[in-house]
This record gives sequence, C-alpha cells and structure tokens, in this order.
Amino acid sequence: MSSQSGLLKAGHDAFKQGRYPEAIQSLEEFCFNCTDLQSPDYFRAQMWLVQAYQHNGQHSQARALCNRLAFNENPDVANWAQQARQSITGEPASTQAQPSMVEKAGRAGSAGLKLAMSGAGNLTLASGVTISLLLGMVLVLALAVFFILSSETPTTGLIISVAFTLIFNVAVFFLSPWLMDLTQSWLYHTRWVSLADIESQSPEAAAVIQRVCAEKQLKQPRLGIIDDENPTAFTYGSLPNTARVVVSQGLFTYLDDDEVATVYAHELGHVVHWDFAVMTLASTLVQIVYLIYIFARRMGRSGGEKMKDAFATAAMVAYVFYVAGTYLVLYLSRTREYFADHFAAEVTGNPNALSRALVKIAYGILEEGQRAQEPSRLMEGTRALGIYDHKAASSTGTAYRIASDPSKIGRVFLWDMFNPWGWWMELNSTHPLTGKRVRALSTYAEQLGIEIEFDMGRVIGEGRGLNKGRLYGSFVLDLLLYSAEVIGIFGGLVLGIFLITSIGPQMALACPLIGFGLGTLIKTLVMFPSYKQAPATDVLTLMSNPYASPLRGVPAKLDGELIGRGDAGYAFGSDLMLQDRTGLMYLRYASRFGPVGNFLFGMKRVKSLIGGQVGTLGWFRRGVAPWMDLIQMNSESGTVVNSYHRFWSFVMGAGAIILGVVVAVVLTGSV
Repeated sequence: MSSQSGLLKAGHDAFKQGRYPEAIQSLEEFCFNCTDLQSPDYFRAQMWLVQAYQHNGQHSQARALCNRLAFNENPDVANWAQQARQSITGEPASTQAQPSMVEKAGRAGSAGLKLAMSGAGNLTLASGVTISLLLGMVLVLALAVFFILSSETPTTGLIISVAFTLIFNVAVFFLSPWLMDLTQSWLYHTRWVSLADIESQSPEAAAVIQRVCAEKQLKQPRLGIIDDENPTAFTYGSLPNTARVVVSQGLFTYLDDDEVATVYAHELGHVVHWDFAVMTLASTLVQIVYLIYIFARRMGRSGGEKMKDAFATAAMVAYVFYVAGTYLVLYLSRTREYFADHFAAEVTGNPNALSRALVKIAYGILEEGQRAQEPSRLMEGTRALGIYDHKAASSTGTAYRIASDPSKIGRVFLWDMFNPWGWWMELNSTHPLTGKRVRALSTYAEQLGIEIEFDMGRVIGEGRGLNKGRLYGSFVLDLLLYSAEVIGIFGGLVLGIFLITSIGPQMALACPLIGFGLGTLIKTLVMFPSYKQAPATDVLTLMSNPYASPLRGVPAKLDGELIGRGDAGYAFGSDLMLQDRTGLMYLRYASRFGPVGNFLFGMKRVKSLIGGQVGTLGWFRRGVAPWMDLIQMNSESGTVVNSYHRFWSFVMGAGAIILGVVVAVVLTGSV
C-alpha cells in the first residue's frame, strides 16, 4: 500500500510541477496496480490522468478515459467527467485524436462536386447483374426440377418451402428495423438521440445529415449512439425512410469533426442507394437456390435409377449455383462499400478525411483491444454491418500508432494492393481491403485538385518494384497446397470409386482418408518450416511484409506484453493477444492434448499470464487478419508454454493414412 501511495503522490507532484510524462507514467502504474477500483484514490488518479494526457497533447487518450468516467456509477465522478469532456471535445480539430501527428491534407472548396467512380464498376450494373444472375439460377433450377419430375411426382414440398422463404424474408425485411432496434438495445444498450446531440459532438456531421436528407428528400434516419469506445458505425433498416444510423461513442473519441462527418455521409450513402432492399433480395434468391439443392438431394434418395441420377445432377448443379450466388452477394456487398465511400467523398468534398477516418478507426480498434482482456462483442456482432472490418485493423492501426510519415502507413497497404493472397482472401469478405479503399479515395482527391494525404501513388510505385516472381510465381501451387486436404479427399474419392470394382466398396472410404492424410502431411511441411534461425523482430515489420501469406509461415521472435484473449466473448479462450512497442499480434495456441487441452489452458492458465511480459517464438501468417501460430512462449517469471501446431498436423495426417489403410485391409479381408 505504501508503494501505491508513493506512486500516487509522485504522480500528483509531477502533475502540479508540469512534468506531465512523469505524471502519466506514475499515475498509469498506480491505476494498473490498484485493486479497489471504487476507491477515492483511484478516482483522483483517473482525473489527474485525464488532465495530464490533455496537457501532454495526448487528446485521444484523454477523451477515451474521460468518456469511460462519464458513465461511472459514482455521480460525482460522472459529473466531473461530463464537464471535462466538453473542454476536451472543444480542443481545436488539429490537436484532436492525432497519435501519429500526421499532418492533414486539404479538402475541396465546395461539396457536392461530381466525381468519376474508382475501385468498382457501375453500382446499378453490379446490382442488376447480381440479381439477374441469381434470378436466372432460380429459374433454371426450378425448370430443371419440373422437367425432371413426371407430372405425378409431388412438388408441394418445394413450393411450400419457397413460398415460406419469400413470406418470411418479406416479413423480416419490413419488420427488421424494429427487430434490430430490440436486438441493439438488448445487446449494446443503444441510446437514441436527436440531431442536436450529434451536433454537440460533431457539428459538421449534423450539417451533413441535414443537407443530404434535404437534397435527397429523405426522412432523417433514426440516430443512435452505443456507449462503447471501439469506433464503428453502421446502418440498417428496410426502406430509406425507415433507416437507422448507429455509431459508437468511440467514433467521436478517435475521429475529428470532419472525419466523423464523412463516416455519417458514408452511412447515408447506403440509405440513398437502397442497400437494404438490394442485399435482402439478393440474399433471398441465394436461400431459394439452397432450398432447391436440398429438395433435389432428398428427392434423389427415392425412385428409379434414372430418377436418382437426374436429381443427383440437379442437386450438384444447384449447389454450384448456391456457392456462386454466395460469392456474388459478397461481391455486391464490397461494391456497395466502394459506392458509399464515393458518395461520402462527393457530398463532403473531403475524401482525405474519409481515408483518415478509416485508418483512425483501425487505430481506435487496436487501442481499445489493448485495454480490454477480451475482444469487443460489438465489433464481432456488427462485423458485416460496420464501416470497417475489425479483423483487418491490426496492420493499419499498428502503422498509424507509431508513424509520423503517411508513407509508412501506406507501406502496410502493399499487401492489400499487390499480394495475390489479398485478392483471394477478399473474395470471402463483405468489405474491400483497406488499401484498395484508400487508393480509390486518393483518386477522388486528385479529381478535386487537392493534396493527397496518403500518397498511394508512391505505394503503387513501390509495389511495382516488388519481386513479381516471389509474389505470383508459386501462387497457383500455393493455392493448391492451401487446399491440399480437400484435394486429397476428392482425389481419393475418385480413385476409390475406380477401385470399387477390382477391390471392393471399402475403397470409397479408405482412399479419401488416405488422400486427406497425404494432403495434410504435404501441407504441413510447407506451412511449418524450420524455426531454428528465427530472427527477433517487431509487429510492424511483420505487418509491412508484402510477401506474407496464410500458407508459408515466417519464423519470428516477438517480445511484448500479453494484454488479453483473442477469442471474442469466450471466457476460456486459449488464443492470446500480444502487444509490443509497435502493435498488436494474435497468438494461436495448440495444446499437445488437442481441444480438451486448449480448453483447460484457457480456463486455468491464461488469466495468470495476462499482463505479463513474454518472449514468443512462432510462425507469422497473414490473411485479412494477421496472426502467429505459437511455438513457445517464455514469461518473465520463468513460465514456459509450448504450443504444438506442427505436431497435431502430423498426427492428423498420419492418423488419417493409418485409418485409411486399416479400413482397406480389414474390410478387404472380411469380404
């Protein structure tokens, strides 16, 4: 207790004498070690810390802490924070939320100028092509089923299923605003606010809402705020006049006034473009295709051989159409994000602010992730709705945290722009990669004749100098290796069917098992190279590697602090988050005892490790979200944690081969 009192006194003395960095260090250490979070000393330390942050130019940290105190159960603390928050919010825009001190570029002299689209095709064409193709799928499959069936074969089940799907989706479509209101209030305690409340935190955002609604003859959307410091924004509803635009408090914490305005403009772009209706229709058509697949598969289990073959063919075609339709919907979702960005750039005349907003949102997500021991349920639950895919925040947020030069931030976009794995991973995402969005926004700045904040031209130039052979030379092979287990199963199935006549039906099971095992072993040899010469590095260096892939692991050593779990909302998660001086990295753990061992590790050991300094060894990989497959972790207290990713891959591969051989031998001998 005496050491804690000493820290508090040292922090207060340094604060009074204007030695703010020292005050921050002492007060942060006091708050971190304080066990009674309702004590007067803890609240005093928090208040002094807010003021020290502000005096030291750390306005984003001051505002974030102040916002948390504003919702404290202690009324005196809450009142103090609400008053202090006004003074912090009132800081000049140039000093707010600038951890990297990146100098802002300009904006257009007037808003509403027409801009040529970049980054995507025509929105009407994209929507029309997607929906037309999906309609075509439904029509072709429905006709195929009717032609295959004789007039006596009942189709009532299919008709009822399709009718139910249509009625259900129509009902959900029109009821969704109120259903979502209930869900938002229950899960995230959304506060519904007036335009004046928005204006008090972002005057330009309120002006944009008023202007867009007047120009587009829209009813003002219902406006909501979620008291969560993770910055995000999303829109939902059915028709434009039933739209809801919800943001988190963190948006106002981490973004400046003009940046918040562009985020609201982006969300209004979704409303103006009728995104709710289009995406609902497209998703409904995909569901109907899947219903036809299920129907044809079930019908293929009865009837004569000719009927079974016909329905098996229809089911296979339906499933192919379903998969294609799913990717079309994802493509449409990404396209609509580009057009919402374009809309925001036009109505605000400030594409640079939206570029900056995307980067700052990533930074804010990273900062809040550092403070929380579990990932935000808000970010997980609204991933598809939000303006930014939080899974992609690590690399961009890491660069923004420490970079004083926008070109350093742009370097992490090299992977987005040039690595073929980026394109492949984006196919499964509802959002475009951040680098591509910032690139499109930069072209709008060029059209407006204003300075570009993130010089993507320089990034493109650097990308053209990358080793093309290293980037693309083995990509097709790597893609096959990445799917080696699936290829092994299908290859084994084909071989097994061929061997049925000569050996027996057991080969239809044995060969796929052996194929799966061989594929797993081959993939394992590529994924987990030797780590004996693993270099010591940092998170930003790994994030800036344009050649990284999810397949070929890069051996690396990282030192840092374990700040929490990597599993959203899972109290016994075994994955971890590591924070070093440059950024955050997810660590994936694999127990020698498999899933049971993972659960026990998460339940018994993780909590005691969080907050400690560790040294780690692992294989770095990058997809939309970067991560490291852990090999070994050593804590300052001497605790050693070993992880067994490569071991379990070998066990799984070898086990499948042995099982396949046993099936082939035993069943052959019993015939």
